Amino acid sequence: MVKRGERGLELRRILAENIRAYRRQKKLSQEDLADICGLHRTYIGSVERAERNVTLSTLDAFAAALGISASALLTKGSLLDE
Repeated sequence: MVKRGERGLELRRILAENIRAYRRQKKLSQEDLADICGLHRTYIGSVERAERNVTLSTLDAFAAALGISASALLTKGSLLDE
């Protein structure tokens, strides 16, 4: 059985990998994505390193900025499925 803390870390890693992959696919820098989302660029970096938990509204901002669904950001390998 997966412990609660381990599951949270796994979700943060999936989110981090997907944000980085979709951002790079769109040829956006961390600073570009931060500007679009109304966030600080260092926050983007910490999310991409799986250091931060994000709120649902921040998840929605990432999804809107990247032109994908919030669920795609939380799905392992979602960029590969396109």
